[in-house]
Amino acid sequence: MQALGLGRGCIPFHVCRCRRTAASPSAPAPPRPRNATRLNTRIAAVRASTAQPTQMERAHAEEPARVVKLRAVEATPESFAPFGQVIAASPDGDEFGPHDAQLDLSRGVPRFYIMRLQDRPLEFSTITHHASVTQCLGSIGGQDWYLGVAKPSIVDGPSDQSGQEGRKPLQSPAGHCYLPPDPAEVCVFRVSGPKFLKLNRGTWHAGPLFKADAVDFYNLELSNTNVVDHTTHHFKKHDGIIFVVED
Repeated sequence: MQALGLGRGCIPFHVCRCRRTAASPSAPAPPRPRNATRLNTRIAAVRASTAQPTQMERAHAEEPARVVKLRAVEATPESFAPFGQVIAASPDGDEFGPHDAQLDLSRGVPRFYIMRLQDRPLEFSTITHHASVTQCLGSIGGQDWYLGVAKPSIVDGPSDQSGQEGRKPLQSPAGHCYLPPDPAEVCVFRVSGPKFLKLNRGTWHAGPLFKADAVDFYNLELSNTNVVDHTTHHFKKHDGIIFVVED
């Protein structure tokens, strides 16, 4: 770990080295306040304490990120169950059942739209969750795509509860509390053919990612999801990690 530098100290008093003459004797130095040393010491301590976080952040930012390679797994109803559902085609006339997307759109106005994504290579260093809505994602035309995920980690409130490696709860700008995702629990799924994913509320997700230059996706969420319900964890900043997908 790089040693931290101290902040600026107090400016020392300068001693005049000019030759004195009898005609113009130097005026006696004013008496030094008794608490001057204590005050200067406090100023130096404050300067040092305010300088240290900036230096620590700079040192952390300069550290090279560690690349973690993840092998993509095919998304099936069984493999993706901890994170949501995989929805495939069903015959016309089938009644609603557990094989259909179990949606929660009750906390706002649903928004169903097509989003065009470009230049999403198979790597990521951030991951996001939405606490108030399930989300559905699928590629138009059934092109293959990839999604990094981690299990939901929303908690009831700030407490002494902690996750793996002592991770403490944080409060999202959206208002809820959550445990930061553990890098060791991140995995990647490949979605092949005409199917889509339904993400459970709070599921961490990174992507969609793909090998093509651009892919259109249909997306079902709430009208304000990306404005008021967008909690992001930065693996590169907080864990020094970049994930690369292998397939």
